[in-house]
Amino acid sequence: MYSKFETEIVVRPDDIDMNQHVHNAKYLDYVLFARYDQMGRCYGMSMDEFLRLGFNWVVKAVNVEFKRPLTLGEHVIVRTWVEEILKTEVQVGFEILKKENGKLSAGGTFRYTMVNGSTGKAEEIPQSIVEKYSA
Repeated sequence: MYSKFETEIVVRPDDIDMNQHVHNAKYLDYVLFARYDQMGRCYGMSMDEFLRLGFNWVVKAVNVEFKRPLTLGEHVIVRTWVEEILKTEVQVGFEILKKENGKLSAGGTFRYTMVNGSTGKAEEIPQSIVEKYSA
């Protein structure tokens, strides 16, 4: 079982759409921001270090189910965890929760492919990175 990590975000004015709630595309940004934050803070390997090693993550697939809207100024908890590590891919589960009451606003999965930073081609995930992500 993999650990779950949390990042807090506050909904900003530019996140809001014409319906006066967070635009659906922003939910993806929230998860990407949380993963970036958690790489260094929780896994002990910042994105800068990851890039120095010559690697990058590319989003291969996303599945999102929206439950409740988020509105301006709300504090949000983005919880993520590794669900599966394959040869060149990692599947990450996520939940976006309203901090005030803990209710689920959205949840789903991201599938990332590890790529070589120079070639842009998929590359096998080194065992040292698998070990860091297996916390």
